[in-house]
Amino acid sequence: MKQVFAEAESKMKHAVEHFHAELKRIRTGRASVQMLDGVQVEYYGQVVPLKSVATLTVADATMIVAQPFDHSQISAIERAILKSDLGLNPSNDGKVVRIPVPQPTEERRKELVKKAHEIAEFAKNAVRQARREINDRLKKMGKDGLLGADDEHRGHDDAQKLHDHYIDEISRSLEHKEKEILTV
Repeated sequence: MKQVFAEAESKMKHAVEHFHAELKRIRTGRASVQMLDGVQVEYYGQVVPLKSVATLTVADATMIVAQPFDHSQISAIERAILKSDLGLNPSNDGKVVRIPVPQPTEERRKELVKKAHEIAEFAKNAVRQARREINDRLKKMGKDGLLGADDEHRGHDDAQKLHDHYIDEISRSLEHKEKEILTV
């Protein structure tokens, strides 16, 4: 039974970690290098993450600076940032790419909150699916005579507690991100 819970908890943790990673990519109006994690650059015929072709730093609350390892790739870096759906408009001075992060409008903030809720719902569904799998396996073990009725019932209660813990963690993170997005 411990193995069943270990597998399910691993799936739940993975769902929460993925949720946190996706939340980092949502733009809040403050510059953050994590918001560029999904940007892919065409680098000598291969598509690679931006952070593997340039050093990314936050110059101030509204500016990210990308210093390419190879200065001939500045235009490729700019194109990749423009193609991303982040709404950023980079510029370069021949040595570095400056990426200003404008404050989002009220309408855009509401869209970002909606997107955060969608990501949270996806993560919650993954946690629910893991709980469903635990419960199905516990029922099967009960039917096969591997678990007594009390152990099966206790297992269902433990699965619910595990589920509630991870759902609560997702909800708290979503609430924090929502405040961060809506704060001007």
